[in-house]
Amino acid sequence: MRRLKILLFTTFYPPYSFGGDAVGVQRMARALAARGHEVTVVHDEDSYLILGGKVQAEGAPDGVRRIGLRARSGFLSNLLTQQTGRPIWHGTRIRALIEEMRPDILWYNNTSLVGGPGLLDYGDAFKVYEAHEHWLVCPTHVLWRHGRELCDARHCLRCVANYRRPPQLWRYSGLLDRALDNADLIIAKSEFSRRKHADFGLKQPMQVLPYFLPDLDHRAVEPYRGHPRPYFLFVGRLEKIKGLQDVFPAMDKYPDADLLILGDGDYAAELKAQAAGNPRIQFLGRKNPDELNAYYRGALALIVPSVCYETFGIILIESFRLGTPVIARRLGPFPEIVESAGGGLLFETEAELLAAMGRMQSDPGSRDRMAAAARQAYEERWREDRVLAAYGKAFAASARARGHEGLARDLDEGAFECGALSV
Repeated sequence: MRRLKILLFTTFYPPYSFGGDAVGVQRMARALAARGHEVTVVHDEDSYLILGGKVQAEGAPDGVRRIGLRARSGFLSNLLTQQTGRPIWHGTRIRALIEEMRPDILWYNNTSLVGGPGLLDYGDAFKVYEAHEHWLVCPTHVLWRHGRELCDARHCLRCVANYRRPPQLWRYSGLLDRALDNADLIIAKSEFSRRKHADFGLKQPMQVLPYFLPDLDHRAVEPYRGHPRPYFLFVGRLEKIKGLQDVFPAMDKYPDADLLILGDGDYAAELKAQAAGNPRIQFLGRKNPDELNAYYRGALALIVPSVCYETFGIILIESFRLGTPVIARRLGPFPEIVESAGGGLLFETEAELLAAMGRMQSDPGSRDRMAAAARQAYEERWREDRVLAAYGKAFAASARARGHEGLARDLDEGAFECGALSV
């Protein structure tokens, strides 16, 4: 079995990253490296620093080669990419890297500031674009129009002005369509996201391949016992689009449990001010993975109240993996995930949220059944080995259809499966 050379591009990547999308890319890179492949990730450090990010500690060696791009003027480099849709500053270096590495797979993730759609013109390897956000059809990435409402029609120029971003005229030039025609496979993270891309004008077909998590023995994880009362859990970046502010009025009317909030973000101060009158709402900041797992295990349920169109929602399967059911807003991809798994409840109104919380707490038999279904669905659909096998089949079919016969054979023989390589 041949060792594959895989080159991934993404704007954000740990330790220069926000949120779960970059962590999803990192999980994939690590999974591929663990299967013996030569994996390199190229990302843009300047974009993270310009947006106010603070560099986190570098993790232990994981077999992935990380190349963080920096320019003498990071702002100018990012502006040129944002305005032209091409890697103006770093293009020569990227071309040289591709020629030196001669990768089997060029794998594009969020390319907004690492090179834009122009990156897809480089190299002649098998090319994959994975849409972790809605950036392909939305210059603000999230289909959250004017910073206040769900987007159901294009007002892009006025919308980006409200976000205080310069308009991207290349979006009206056909550059994106031409670039995506170079992709052999375009991946959506959910059926909902695939439909949204089509609704907003993406012409190329997409294939749905979900996120995954490495398995762990959830029964060996001790539930968090440092809180004296039953609690519901929120996990994620503290931003307005995550909808946490909508949960506070319900908590004022629900005295039987607390709400523990794990995470941080730009909207944290405003959220803390809104919740200041309720001591049962507690902000606990970021937690390391082991601590986070314990909080999941101890929670009555995870509450996921996002008000924007997510592409997937990694925290749902984080909760499922630990055998904890979820209460999610009936929006975006959450219904297809929660209902297909049977691993939780959905809400639209405050009354429905209160009813779901009450059921999770007062009907332990029902909660236990949802918890068991959540864990089983994780094992069947979102466990690392199962998802990587699905990726291998999808890549092989696309590679064969586009003339990459050697790569298709390697993938057919299990190049993405555990233990497939002898390196």
